[in-house]
Amino acid sequence: MSIVVYGIPNCDTVKKARRWLETNSIDYEFHDYKKVGIDQKSLQRWCKEHGWETLLNKRGTTWRKLDEPDKTNLDEARAIALMQTNTSLIKRPVLEYNKTCLVGFNETTYAEVLERA
Repeated sequence: MSIVVYGIPNCDTVKKARRWLETNSIDYEFHDYKKVGIDQKSLQRWCKEHGWETLLNKRGTTWRKLDEPDKTNLDEARAIALMQTNTSLIKRPVLEYNKTCLVGFNETTYAEVLERA
């Protein structure tokens, strides 16, 4: 089964993950949120596995620029709607391989999960 890395190309963490995959000769497909967007089903699946709190990036500029009403009283449905509208709010990268989904980049975790890729 193939590996898909979701993110935006100019994100430093996405660049690190992609460089690690390439250095380790692991083929992958890159899904650019900015060009392609993201479907609601993927966001729901990721939230079910990791929780919307993990997936929602509250550390970036996009979060800080949101209107206060958008940031308050969040639940999964509202968080998914925000992430679908503002893809920069999704923590990056998200990597899918078989039935595994990784959020963020950690060399050790990538090595453990992808050693069988």
